[in-house]
Amino acid sequence: MTVSLFDQFMSPVYLGVPLLAIALMLPWVLFPSPALRWIHNRLLILQSWFISRFTHQILMPLNQGGHNWALMLASLMIFLVTLNVLGLLPHTFTPTTQLSLNLAFAFPLWLATVLIGLRNNPTAALGHLLPEGTPTLLIPILIIIETISLLIRPLALGVRLTANLTAGHLLMHLTSSAAYYLMFTMPAAAALTMGLLLLLTLLEMAVAVIQAYVFVLLLSLYLQENV
Repeated sequence: MTVSLFDQFMSPVYLGVPLLAIALMLPWVLFPSPALRWIHNRLLILQSWFISRFTHQILMPLNQGGHNWALMLASLMIFLVTLNVLGLLPHTFTPTTQLSLNLAFAFPLWLATVLIGLRNNPTAALGHLLPEGTPTLLIPILIIIETISLLIRPLALGVRLTANLTAGHLLMHLTSSAAYYLMFTMPAAAALTMGLLLLLTLLEMAVAVIQAYVFVLLLSLYLQENV
């Protein structure tokens, strides 16, 4: 029976329990709990430094009203990074390769930014649909185009994260399969392939962090337009 390469991205079920739910709960267990001590452990210090730098970088271009999203954006960043990196371990499942999960993250947050703009400054929010100085004949066409581009934002967020992680995992799977089959016939080629696989693993770890950062960064840009 021929097995599709994309079968590895199907949500597995064990004893009737979807492993997607377990994978989503695992990162919260790994996070260190803050303490009241003056001296913390190295993991907690590293986490605090990372959250501080990331929050400063994300909130720097935002107005004061957008700073209320600091906790949500920082939590989402850490959650996505942990899911992406844990998915690189052997015999693990990467939830962020599921488009449905990524859309479940992207759509409510995007909708919240749009509703905030319509509530706080409806004139400016609706003004984004029609640039100033547009000729009269082009007004209906531009409104339709801008509306479509606005509605397609959550889909673009979800597809970008899914496609990048899926492509990286597929490439690693193909490279590791080639190294395994070449091991018995061409050991030198298998060694080169293993070296390539190591480089791909390092690249995929960087992609896992960068894609989570890009996801949150785009959300902050959408928020910037509406606060």
